[in-house]
Amino acid sequence: MAQPLNDADRDRLALDLPHWRLAEDGDALVRSFRFAGFGQAFAFMTRVALVAERMDHHPDWSNAYNKVDIRLTTHACGGLTTNDVTLAKAIDRIFEGG
Repeated sequence: MAQPLNDADRDRLALDLPHWRLAEDGDALVRSFRFAGFGQAFAFMTRVALVAERMDHHPDWSNAYNKVDIRLTTHACGGLTTNDVTLAKAIDRIFEGG
């Protein structure tokens, strides 16, 4: 079950997820990804979707040609949880080819 992030968890975000940033409201992690073209962006989204579906934790995202913007938050908990961190790490691995 998703646990809300405590202050210590939030303090570690910059170390654990250096490419992500907190949204202005502080209740989400956000990151933009760029690819060579639409096919690569769509393939990335497909791989992320499969992981997100297995986790039953789905990103808010958008795609415009070669750019994918992702926002992770746990709506049911009203903010950031351990599920968001876990999914962000999985997304980073996918992007890095792992």
